[in-house]
Amino acid sequence: MKSYIRVKAYLLILIIVLPSYSQSNNSPVPRESKQLIIVLTDSTSSTKGFLYRCDKKNGTWKLISSKLPIVLGRNGLGWGRGLHQIDSSLLPVKVEGDGKSPAGVFTLSYAFGYAKVETMKNLKFPYIEVTSMLECIDDVKSKYYNQLVNNNEADTIDWQSSEKMYFADVYYEQGIVVDQNINPIEKGAGSCIFLHNWATPNETSAGCTEMAPENLKEIINWLNYSDYPILVQLTEPLYRFYQQQWELPVLENLNP
Repeated sequence: MKSYIRVKAYLLILIIVLPSYSQSNNSPVPRESKQLIIVLTDSTSSTKGFLYRCDKKNGTWKLISSKLPIVLGRNGLGWGRGLHQIDSSLLPVKVEGDGKSPAGVFTLSYAFGYAKVETMKNLKFPYIEVTSMLECIDDVKSKYYNQLVNNNEADTIDWQSSEKMYFADVYYEQGIVVDQNINPIEKGAGSCIFLHNWATPNETSAGCTEMAPENLKEIINWLNYSDYPILVQLTEPLYRFYQQQWELPVLENLNP
């Protein structure tokens, strides 16, 4: 189970590190975080939006890129399980198979891709090479639910449904794992959520956040594990609602 343990090790690191985060009384974004990815849409049902990147300098978030187009799940957004508190009066709660991308605040544990790690010269972030054996399990009855597993090294093949990572064409050529529903994993609360490539900008996903490959490559090379990168994914109205409370940067309107 060497490869399985290797994949899980990054999750274990996060479980150890997360309790040491210093969060303010109001914000789920850890004070130690110096990298922020923000994804905004104009409504809960929207399948298109924009991504922003910010660095924290001298305690203040600074926008470092122009907004980048993204696409989301075919049914928009629903609250995921991350660092935030869920208020179901503001947004539906995500469940397995609902076609929604997770809204909220999430850590990012590692990147993945078809490229060999030795060719990734600019990496400052944990990276998993995708092989033909790697699957992400979305079967709620499996003990490996919402985990990446090498199928030839698992104790038992107890799943009927999974994402076969190596056979997803351009989509999983590169990506970033979003820590949605991991600590602890709740059966049926959503699985296998990534930032990954799109094939075209006119599609939707099953729940992931997709973008142009060249933009995602730049993001992967920018991420620094020691800077505790965080994803904030919300509707634009919810972002405005939480902006001061969560100490988030002021951004331009989604539709100026």
